[in-house]
Amino acid sequence: MCFLSCKAQQTYPLNTYPDDVPAGSYLKDLNNELSPYIGVWKATYNGKVIELLITKEEHRLFKRDLTTTFYQDVLIMKYNIKNSSGISLQNNFNVQYEHERNFITSISTRNNSVFLYYSGTNCGVGWGEIELKQISNNKLYWSYHPNDSILTTTNCPGNQDITIYLPETDNLTFTKQ
Repeated sequence: MCFLSCKAQQTYPLNTYPDDVPAGSYLKDLNNELSPYIGVWKATYNGKVIELLITKEEHRLFKRDLTTTFYQDVLIMKYNIKNSSGISLQNNFNVQYEHERNFITSISTRNNSVFLYYSGTNCGVGWGEIELKQISNNKLYWSYHPNDSILTTTNCPGNQDITIYLPETDNLTFTKQ
């Protein structure tokens, strides 16, 4: 004789704080708040062309701590920054895994804005929060001010490129392609 016990996964709205839900819960984009940001976006800033590729990933696994997990719908942002000659300065279009550098994923939405976490580049340089604010169906504002990092030869060995290539500014207009 065999008994099978199943507990249905509990679904909550996207902006529910993960600490407020049981382990294994799903923070779902019930109102399609993330959909307007999906696509290819372009802007020019200080002579550089910035191209964003934003996709939506449903039911992404997150760890709240060592033993507790939850799932959430998120945006994944990849970017390519080119100089005025069209030469790529920094490109993370091929980054597939969170542990790779330059990873950007959404963390919340509020007032027609989505907030994303950027893990930074070499040695975590540039890590911080990016805000994208929808201003029309084909335009959005970008705001980004990186956090500071203290680099030493211990936590950042070798001759790493520690340039922040993402545009450090408020309300840079991106246009959907």
